[in-house]
Amino acid sequence: MKTWTALGVCLLGLVATGAQAQTIYPLTRAEILAGSKFDFKVEFPGAPAQGAVKITINGQDPASVLGQSAKFVEKEDGGDHSAYWIRGAQIAKPGAYTVEASLGDKKATVQWEVFGTPERKAKNVVLFIGDGLSVAHRTAARMLSKGITEGRYNGELAMDDMPHMALVSTSGTDAIVTDSANAMSAYTTGHKSCVNALGVYCAKNKSTLDHPKVETIGELAKRRNGGMAVGVVTNSEIEDATPAGMVAHTRRRADYNDIVKMFHDVKPDVIMGGGSPNFLAKSTPGSKRTDDEDYIKKFEADGYKFVSTKQEMQAAAQAGSSKVLGLFNTSNIDGALDLKILKKGTVSKFPDQPDLVEQTKVALDVLSKNQNGFVLMVESARIDKYSHSLDSERAIYDTIMLDNAIKVAKDFAAKKEDTLIIVVGDHAHGVSIVGTYDDETPGNQLRDKLGIYADSKFPNYPAPNAEGYPEKVDVSRRLAMLFTAYPDYCETGRPYMNGENVPTVKAADGKTYVANEEYCKEPLAARRTGNLPLESNSGVHTADDLVLTAMGPGSEQFKARMENTRVFRVMATALGLGAGQ
Repeated sequence: MKTWTALGVCLLGLVATGAQAQTIYPLTRAEILAGSKFDFKVEFPGAPAQGAVKITINGQDPASVLGQSAKFVEKEDGGDHSAYWIRGAQIAKPGAYTVEASLGDKKATVQWEVFGTPERKAKNVVLFIGDGLSVAHRTAARMLSKGITEGRYNGELAMDDMPHMALVSTSGTDAIVTDSANAMSAYTTGHKSCVNALGVYCAKNKSTLDHPKVETIGELAKRRNGGMAVGVVTNSEIEDATPAGMVAHTRRRADYNDIVKMFHDVKPDVIMGGGSPNFLAKSTPGSKRTDDEDYIKKFEADGYKFVSTKQEMQAAAQAGSSKVLGLFNTSNIDGALDLKILKKGTVSKFPDQPDLVEQTKVALDVLSKNQNGFVLMVESARIDKYSHSLDSERAIYDTIMLDNAIKVAKDFAAKKEDTLIIVVGDHAHGVSIVGTYDDETPGNQLRDKLGIYADSKFPNYPAPNAEGYPEKVDVSRRLAMLFTAYPDYCETGRPYMNGENVPTVKAADGKTYVANEEYCKEPLAARRTGNLPLESNSGVHTADDLVLTAMGPGSEQFKARMENTRVFRVMATALGLGAGQ
């Protein structure tokens, strides 16, 4: 592994940015898998002619190093810059690469490390993403699903009972706090990018689909190792950032219609989540497409079994289907608390939605039919969505659901011990367990009910059911799981029994947000003056490091603190994706 000193990095930054010079993609310190595909781009300010610039890689012409012809575009997109492109580049030989781009007396220099891999150690990889999964979510899920007695937990979460652990840092190229798109892209490509970007570096291109691309692990798995199977499972819309990160290349994560096309281009063997309207031709009632393409029919024509209910999904697996497209809701699949206990959300409209555990069981059954192995990504998406809405109970129950899905994968892996299992969030939320709310404590304000330190008595949730869920959540002594970043809202200190929390509504100006007065009417409700910008309507992500746990072949590479891009490197190494192919 090449090591860069802090001084060297600073000097490179001065050369590239201090002189207002050109920008080179991939950026400096990029780690590039040998044989993977990526777009090489250099942007020159001032829109110079081709004859005025010079570009080398290790002193050689880039086209000879990258194996593809170059294209020079003056005034790209009509802007005040010119661009040098080599699309679909590859570097077969591992090593250190120095890229220099000169324009007059201005020179930019970046360093890349191209890494190979040893022979394959793992047949399969299962990557579990708890979207927004922070330490407090894990702690609360353990407390509710396993119980705690005299300060000792009565059992371990499946995600915690793993031999290898690391801290993962998540900042992107443009900001210290990332979103799910950029964070997931780091996991699936090994390259950092910017907020809202999937599978691309963020350049000056006007089209969201024309930024420099980097190959995803979904594409690599299909292309290498004899053609592996790929699965994408979520309880969000399938086009949402985390699942899309397995296949997508766009500067704007909201390009849902284009992302559906990208799913069809890559053709993962298992695709399951919500978000059916973007698959339907615009002539179909409820469609969100702007064209007449019916992607459900396209997938069916390619041999996929389309399913829209849990019963249909399980029947497809029992029938031996090798390709499954499951779309179980027009939006996000309902979370565990609503689906299992309260029957709120859209459960009445979609009564036969599968939970994440059932989806994972079917995905493993279908994907394991491929003798070349598989890569499966499973996301518990609504941990994040409920944390945005400051709905801690729903976030906790979806963390328990994630853990149940992990247990399914661990049982699968135990049969042959050839599967690498990774559990990690994509980013954090500012959330902590500060004590318990106790209805029996005297006082007429919410803060009077909050027990801290010696008064943070153990919660009295009932013993969990067979799936690990307490069947009553609105108990008299509850976890006080509080968020650190929030808009103006009213905190009730109680679970939201009638549906997901909606902490804010639009203000009269139509641009800012104010507290949802419906919750302010609740007994003991405490009005909170927000600490976020007035344009914020919910909680936000944080730059906190994440806890990653892992097991199986290759998992020993997870240790200490790592950048999020290293998750890709560990997966690629375990699968031997850069081993002389």
